[in-house]
Amino acid sequence: MKTLHIGIAGAGPAGLAAALMLSRRGHRVEILERFDAASPVGSGLMLQPTGLTVLNTLGLLQPMLVLGSRIDRLYGADAKSGRTVLDVRYDALAGGRFGLAVQRAALFNTLHDAVAAVGLPVKTGVTLTEVRMAGGKAVMLDAQGHEAGAYDLVIDASGARSALAAGSTAAPKVRELAYGAFWATLDSDGLNHDAHALVQRYDRAKVMIGILPAGRARMGERDRVAFFWSLRVADTDVIWQAGLDRWKARILDYWPDCAPLLDQISDWEQLTLARYAHRTMRRPVSGRIAFVGDSAHSTSPQLGQGANMALLDVAALSHALETAGDLDAALAAYAAARRNHVALFQLLSLLFTPFYQSDSTALAWLRDRLVATVARTPPMQGLLASIVSGTLIDPFKPAGLAECDWQAVRGGADGRGQAAAPAIST
Repeated sequence: MKTLHIGIAGAGPAGLAAALMLSRRGHRVEILERFDAASPVGSGLMLQPTGLTVLNTLGLLQPMLVLGSRIDRLYGADAKSGRTVLDVRYDALAGGRFGLAVQRAALFNTLHDAVAAVGLPVKTGVTLTEVRMAGGKAVMLDAQGHEAGAYDLVIDASGARSALAAGSTAAPKVRELAYGAFWATLDSDGLNHDAHALVQRYDRAKVMIGILPAGRARMGERDRVAFFWSLRVADTDVIWQAGLDRWKARILDYWPDCAPLLDQISDWEQLTLARYAHRTMRRPVSGRIAFVGDSAHSTSPQLGQGANMALLDVAALSHALETAGDLDAALAAYAAARRNHVALFQLLSLLFTPFYQSDSTALAWLRDRLVATVARTPPMQGLLASIVSGTLIDPFKPAGLAECDWQAVRGGADGRGQAAAPAIST
């Protein structure tokens, strides 16, 4: 395919990764960002073997291993009885896979530094509202209706609230989810926690408290943890009005070990309220726009797939542009490559979410007793690990990827980057 001039809406991880990958394959790229300065949004996230493999193709896996915290296990218990509710271990799968918990700032900084290092252009302060075809080009318009750029292809990586996605012919139906979460990134000094596990406490499905070791935002900084507490979004004002001390007392009643974290919170402004919605485009393409990441599909973070799905989208789109004969064929190939994987994990997330964030007492009872028991029996342990890993069906081949050799990579994760560079399987 000829060299394309590509406009990328959004300078988040998906947009930055797309710019890097496509520029390395000879395309001319430009990023347009609505904020005056591109910056990370949110607290911590889990990079699964899927997202880590994409970062490896970009040559950025080793820096992320240095910054992140290796996760071997997802563990959850009933806050009142202490009964184990969830225990998913990556080692239930062969090959040495693991997760990597990172601060969103670490992922953003690593990608942004790589973009800046090669001088890729980033236009900031541009709020994009529409894409129109004119003279064979996809023309992006800003909030004033002015032309922001004309391109052979537009990639929308502007997130779940994308105006480009909402105004496209592929616009998905949006189901706002009742539950969201307060998030904060906090110091771990004095905290009794497992440095290699995401640990959660539950009270039915109405309360979920979690601690995720999240590593460092940059070299030289201290390790931190991501702390979250789920809530009905509609109850937020009531919680705020009741006061911070009452909220803290409630958490301590459930999980006293959280005290060193709560001591650091003196103002509601230190907490970010995350709101979730379930939305999936039937086809992540509309004319000359390709949608990646949350603009194409988003849901609750129960399965920890969001950033990983976005990185897989970018890899699949880049592979399609590399191998197809023309742009129409490439966009069709991209949609086909991601169809099954996205559909499966969107469905799984939609099904799993009510067991952990809902008003249903019955679903919580089933989770704590029936599901927790079944999950401890083979082959369910491996099945759950493959769901968490994002590898229940093969996500790599359709995106033109070779999965990492995790035994070789693991040395870097264990030694925080002191081992040799990871090998790649062929």
